[in-house]
Amino acid sequence: MREGTESEVLNELTGISRFIFENSSNYSVAGYIVFFTVFILCAIVYKLGFAQKKLKLWQNIIIYICLFLGCVVLSFFALSLPMIEGLIVATLFLGIYKLRLLREKN
Repeated sequence: MREGTESEVLNELTGISRFIFENSSNYSVAGYIVFFTVFILCAIVYKLGFAQKKLKLWQNIIIYICLFLGCVVLSFFALSLPMIEGLIVATLFLGIYKLRLLREKN
Protein backbone atom coordinates (compact mmCIF):
# COMPACT_ATOMS: atom_id res chain seq x y z
CA MET A 1 0.00 0.00 0.00
CA ARG A 2 1.41 3.35 -1.00
CA GLU A 3 1.15 6.19 1.46
CA GLY A 4 0.24 9.57 0.02
CA THR A 5 2.01 12.77 0.72
CA GLU A 6 0.36 15.49 2.74
CA SER A 7 -0.64 17.49 -0.34
CA GLU A 8 -2.20 14.42 -2.00
CA VAL A 9 -4.26 13.73 1.10
CA LEU A 10 -5.36 17.37 1.38
CA ASN A 11 -6.40 17.35 -2.29
CA GLU A 12 -8.81 14.47 -1.60
CA LEU A 13 -10.68 16.46 1.08
CA THR A 14 -13.80 18.46 0.23
CA GLY A 15 -13.90 22.26 0.23
CA ILE A 16 -14.69 23.24 3.80
CA SER A 17 -12.87 20.25 5.29
CA ARG A 18 -9.77 21.15 3.30
CA PHE A 19 -10.03 24.76 4.46
CA ILE A 20 -10.27 23.64 8.09
CA PHE A 21 -7.32 21.24 7.81
CA GLU A 22 -5.14 23.78 6.00
CA ASN A 23 -5.80 26.58 8.49
CA SER A 24 -5.78 24.78 11.83
CA SER A 25 -2.78 24.42 14.13
CA ASN A 26 -2.59 20.62 13.81
CA TYR A 27 -4.63 17.76 12.39
CA SER A 28 -6.19 16.57 15.64
CA VAL A 29 -7.60 20.05 16.30
CA ALA A 30 -8.89 20.15 12.72
CA GLY A 31 -10.64 16.80 13.23
CA TYR A 32 -12.42 18.14 16.30
CA ILE A 33 -13.39 21.31 14.43
CA VAL A 34 -14.90 19.22 11.61
CA PHE A 35 -16.74 17.04 14.12
CA PHE A 36 -18.23 19.92 16.09
CA THR A 37 -19.13 21.77 12.89
CA VAL A 38 -21.05 18.71 11.70
CA PHE A 39 -22.67 18.28 15.13
CA ILE A 40 -23.78 21.92 15.40
CA LEU A 41 -25.17 21.94 11.85
CA CYS A 42 -27.01 18.64 12.46
CA ALA A 43 -28.49 20.03 15.68
CA ILE A 44 -29.69 23.14 13.83
CA VAL A 45 -31.21 21.03 11.04
CA TYR A 46 -32.91 18.82 13.62
CA LYS A 47 -34.29 21.81 15.50
CA LEU A 48 -35.52 23.59 12.35
CA GLY A 49 -36.92 20.60 10.53
CA PHE A 50 -37.85 17.81 12.89
CA ALA A 51 -38.40 19.10 16.44
CA GLN A 52 -42.10 19.86 16.14
CA LYS A 53 -43.28 19.56 19.74
CA LYS A 54 -41.78 20.19 23.15
CA LEU A 55 -40.15 17.16 24.70
CA LYS A 56 -39.13 16.44 28.25
CA LEU A 57 -35.57 17.20 29.28
CA TRP A 58 -34.50 13.55 29.48
CA GLN A 59 -35.94 12.90 26.01
CA ASN A 60 -33.96 15.83 24.60
CA ILE A 61 -30.82 14.53 26.27
CA ILE A 62 -31.28 11.10 24.67
CA ILE A 63 -31.93 12.66 21.25
CA TYR A 64 -28.82 14.83 21.41
CA ILE A 65 -26.67 11.92 22.65
CA CYS A 66 -27.84 9.86 19.66
CA LEU A 67 -27.22 12.85 17.39
CA PHE A 68 -23.73 13.21 18.88
CA LEU A 69 -22.93 9.53 18.23
CA GLY A 70 -24.32 9.71 14.70
CA CYS A 71 -22.19 12.75 13.95
CA VAL A 72 -19.07 10.69 14.63
CA VAL A 73 -19.86 8.69 11.49
CA LEU A 74 -20.94 11.79 9.57
CA SER A 75 -17.68 13.55 10.39
CA PHE A 76 -15.76 10.73 8.71
CA PHE A 77 -17.99 11.15 5.67
CA ALA A 78 -17.36 14.91 5.79
CA LEU A 79 -13.72 14.34 4.89
CA SER A 80 -14.40 12.87 1.47
CA LEU A 81 -18.01 13.91 0.77
CA PRO A 82 -19.50 17.42 0.83
CA MET A 83 -21.33 16.74 4.11
CA ILE A 84 -20.74 20.15 5.72
CA GLU A 85 -21.77 21.94 2.56
CA GLY A 86 -24.98 19.88 2.36
CA LEU A 87 -25.79 20.62 5.99
CA ILE A 88 -25.29 24.33 5.37
CA VAL A 89 -27.68 24.22 2.42
CA ALA A 90 -30.24 22.24 4.47
CA THR A 91 -29.94 24.78 7.29
CA LEU A 92 -30.49 27.67 4.88
CA PHE A 93 -33.53 26.05 3.24
CA LEU A 94 -35.13 25.09 6.55
CA GLY A 95 -34.39 28.53 8.00
CA ILE A 96 -36.03 30.25 5.03
CA TYR A 97 -38.99 27.87 5.31
CA LYS A 98 -39.44 28.63 9.01
CA LEU A 99 -39.22 32.39 8.38
CA ARG A 100 -41.88 32.22 5.66
CA LEU A 101 -44.06 30.04 7.88
CA LEU A 102 -43.75 32.56 10.70
CA ARG A 103 -44.62 35.48 8.39
CA GLU A 104 -47.69 33.71 7.05
CA LYS A 105 -48.83 32.87 10.57
CA ASN A 106 -48.66 36.54 11.59
